[in-house]
Amino acid sequence: MRAAAVIGDVVGSRGATDRARLHEHLAAAIAEVNEEFGPSVPLRITVGDEYQGIFATIGDALAATLRVRLAMLPEYDVRHGVGWGDVEVLQEEPRVEDGPGWWAARAAIEWVADAERRAGSRSRRTSYRIGEGSRGPDPSAIEAALALRDEMVTGLGARSVSVLRGLLAGETQRALATRLEITASAVSQRVRGDGLAALVAADESLREVR
Repeated sequence: MRAAAVIGDVVGSRGATDRARLHEHLAAAIAEVNEEFGPSVPLRITVGDEYQGIFATIGDALAATLRVRLAMLPEYDVRHGVGWGDVEVLQEEPRVEDGPGWWAARAAIEWVADAERRAGSRSRRTSYRIGEGSRGPDPSAIEAALALRDEMVTGLGARSVSVLRGLLAGETQRALATRLEITASAVSQRVRGDGLAALVAADESLREVR
């Protein structure tokens, strides 16, 4: 089937002082995203701190990667590769998958890791590729959107991350202020000052990519 394959891993996980806590945090973030999106193949932790899953659309895959990252921040960070193309199951137990979609996702996440080593870029956390022999939306346009999205999210403080998560979940600014025990004015200032409304709008537009 043709679908969006996602591969993710935790940045700098080997340096974590409490790996059990890290694993618990990651498992909770993945479970939350699986419940929200209902992917074709749920995200699951595979080896170490790497995880993968399959989504029906590129838009859902990109939206899911943002929500996993926000669920992990600010204590941890993650990187993702999204690949569009044919994927197939070679074996059910243990599950083994293959195909151009997976190869593209692997190339994408390796590019993100290489970008940090090569250019010292700590803001780029997501990349998208089209699998060999596949057709899909223009990668250059999506990559441009992801570069800006990643940069903006990297610059957010813990409180703004919480506000953004709430906005993406459909909470009103007033409801967020009550839940976070801050003033409505403080929420509004963060939405304007940190460009959170633009991030929400970008997420809505990327969600439409098929």
